Amino acid sequence: MMQEVELGQALPPPYKNHHASLPSSTHPVPYSTQITPMGSYSGLDEAEERLLTGDGNGNGNEISSSDVKFEIRDLTRISDKSVLILNKLNIDIPKGVIMGVIGPSGSGKSTFLRALNRLWEPPSQSVFLDGKDITDLDVLSLRRRVGMLFQLPALFEGTVADNVRYGPQLRGKKLADNEVYKLLTLADLDSTFFSKSGSELSVGQAQRVALARTLANEPEVLLLDEPTSALDPISTQNIEDVLVKLKKEKGMTMVMVSHSIKQIQRIADVVCLLVGGEIVEILKPDRLSEAKHPMALKFLELSN
Repeated sequence: MMQEVELGQALPPPYKNHHASLPSSTHPVPYSTQITPMGSYSGLDEAEERLLTGDGNGNGNEISSSDVKFEIRDLTRISDKSVLILNKLNIDIPKGVIMGVIGPSGSGKSTFLRALNRLWEPPSQSVFLDGKDITDLDVLSLRRRVGMLFQLPALFEGTVADNVRYGPQLRGKKLADNEVYKLLTLADLDSTFFSKSGSELSVGQAQRVALARTLANEPEVLLLDEPTSALDPISTQNIEDVLVKLKKEKGMTMVMVSHSIKQIQRIADVVCLLVGGEIVEILKPDRLSEAKHPMALKFLELSN
């Protein structure tokens, strides 16, 4: 399995942030380049476009704190070998949107994603969920609220139903059969999968079972790390359809890392471009061609 190698840039002494397009901020003061809520997801007004492209002027266009799911403040990671992986990321992720995260390999995309549910432990006061520092939250409770779907599904031994029931069972709750059927349906699987074992499933089917298992915990947020990169086009479309349905019907917030520009353009509401551990662009999917950063432009050109 090919995995992203989180390298980044060597840390010069002293390191200065030369390319960040978003101003720094400390919690809870808003800043002018926040992403704004998408409403019906059918388009953005002029004020919202200014915010997305970094042209906001701070004159009341910021989104209210009640509309923000994640606040990222000066999120930084430096490896044990003094390699800069993330450099003072500042961004707000509104509730009920799909945010796509793209950029060259080694840009810090997966590290950023894993910071949101403490698979990598972020520094205190750098990641806030509903206004609360996630390092102050119980990690198991956090990961139930912020579920994650990985590149390749890993199913447990037993049946599909056993897998779906796994999370709730850890909390002492056993899902009834009809509840399992509902989750399978939500993940675009019919009732015939209920008693099947993982060995009987294709990779695409197993990924949907993994999604149903994640949804059984009733998460508020889904983190998706290249969730369809190993799937065929039909399975990919099935997963994408489910994600869009979850956003529309349940108002779920999602952050999705993908190397597929076309996929991001199909389902994302807003796109964050990471280069060298820094956020260099925040754009609507249909405005990616307007990116200004040279490395972002090169990446987008070669990806099309």
